[in-house]
Amino acid sequence: MRNRGWITPAAALGLALVAATSTAQPTGVREVRHQVPGPSDPVVVELFTAQGCGVCAEANSRLEAVADEPGVIALTYAVDYWDYLGWRDTFARPEFAQRQRAYRRPLRVRDVSTPQIVINGRRQVALAQPPALQAAIDDEATRPANPPEIEFRETGDRVGVGSGASPEGGAEVVAVRYKPGAQTVVVSAGENRGRRLRHTNVVVGVETLGDWSGRPVLYPLPDDMAQGEAVAVLIQAKGSRRILAGAVLAPR
Repeated sequence: MRNRGWITPAAALGLALVAATSTAQPTGVREVRHQVPGPSDPVVVELFTAQGCGVCAEANSRLEAVADEPGVIALTYAVDYWDYLGWRDTFARPEFAQRQRAYRRPLRVRDVSTPQIVINGRRQVALAQPPALQAAIDDEATRPANPPEIEFRETGDRVGVGSGASPEGGAEVVAVRYKPGAQTVVVSAGENRGRRLRHTNVVVGVETLGDWSGRPVLYPLPDDMAQGEAVAVLIQAKGSRRILAGAVLAPR
């Protein structure tokens, strides 16, 4: 796939954010700068998986294989609806299954299932065909886009979103906190009993920072981030669930 663009400091966005008034940051904004560069129009790959799912290990491996590609934001959400089989997923939270269910209608699927990979909020991948994931990423990478810019303040406590075309029904800015890299869990019950399962970029929390209607806004980032956590900021359409833009603030 071709390399995606990377955000560079944009004076126009900084000045617009200084002038913008919003409930997220009403006063006192003087300057917005980057702490680290991030993709301006990345391909966001979201995997919904479970440690109790016997066929999910292969999907975990495929996500790990593309996680380090330039311009890819890879995220693993562990869902809890497999826990009834006897193993309580160590990473699962109910809100992750809720996020997966929000894709059901836009993707025109009858119900949620695992494993499921959703790309840019607009399409899912048939994992039965090994090249399907890479082909879908490559296709999304060449899709014309003019996303709003995203900048992290140098203090790392706020993120600015620039102006752009707002989708029908508006959009929201979502902060996805995750633990970068791979983690291994030994499963001692259920369908994967005795197996060591690897997970990549495990999500630990999802928070909506506020609405975005096309005008520049500065949002406070989550203040409860633990040491070593990264945060992916996604601008996502409320109706279609299409992801318009994203960027990552790496751990300090």
